[in-house]
Amino acid sequence: MESEIFGQHISRKFNADLENLRAMVSTMGGLVERQLSQAIEAMVSADSELGLEVARRDVEVNQMEVKIDEECSRLLATRSPAAADLRLIVAIIKAITDLERIGDEAERIGILAARLAVQHQSHGRYDELNSLSEHVEEMVHDALDAFSRLDVVDALKVVEEDKYVDEEYDMISRQCITLMMEDPRTIRRFMDISWAARALERIGDHAKNICEYVIYLVQGKDIRHTDIEQVREQVRLKVEGQEPK
Repeated sequence: MESEIFGQHISRKFNADLENLRAMVSTMGGLVERQLSQAIEAMVSADSELGLEVARRDVEVNQMEVKIDEECSRLLATRSPAAADLRLIVAIIKAITDLERIGDEAERIGILAARLAVQHQSHGRYDELNSLSEHVEEMVHDALDAFSRLDVVDALKVVEEDKYVDEEYDMISRQCITLMMEDPRTIRRFMDISWAARALERIGDHAKNICEYVIYLVQGKDIRHTDIEQVREQVRLKVEGQEPK
């Protein structure tokens, strides 16, 4: 797919710069995936130390964002890219912002995990949270994969998955409210669980955003605030070699 979008440039250095930029995004994505995975592990295993360690390592993601942003600014200033190359750099600038925010949400989950670890535990209280976290982790992984391969079909699948994450989050929120009403002594604990679920839901939103940038990058169309059925049709026609009327 990417070979159809990005050709070779006269300047080999520019080619190398663009490839290096994409490699940096992949590295940042790997950092964020690991941070999210460990934050979730800290939550479900009640590991206070791991939760705090995840929170402390957020600075690595922030530093990576600044480094990539500076490289994008340098290329914009020195190469004056046009067409597909400009879309690539714009998409990367937007994607790293969402990656940084995923890191922020993972940090928040780590802090909540550390706090919950010292509270009273009851069996099965994380069953639904486990399901939501697995779903969100898969979305982030698939979004990064779609961005790396510039695959609009897989990107669309992630966009469509976000509605299921929203539904899972709503279910957990309702359950937490019910449990808090039944036993006011659990309000603090279930508020923390609800906030952790909210952080996961936001991570799903950021994964969806990254996939919207993939579709923008490949097709040159901004699909934000567009009905999902219209997006699906546009992607299908583009993949089949037809242009939407």
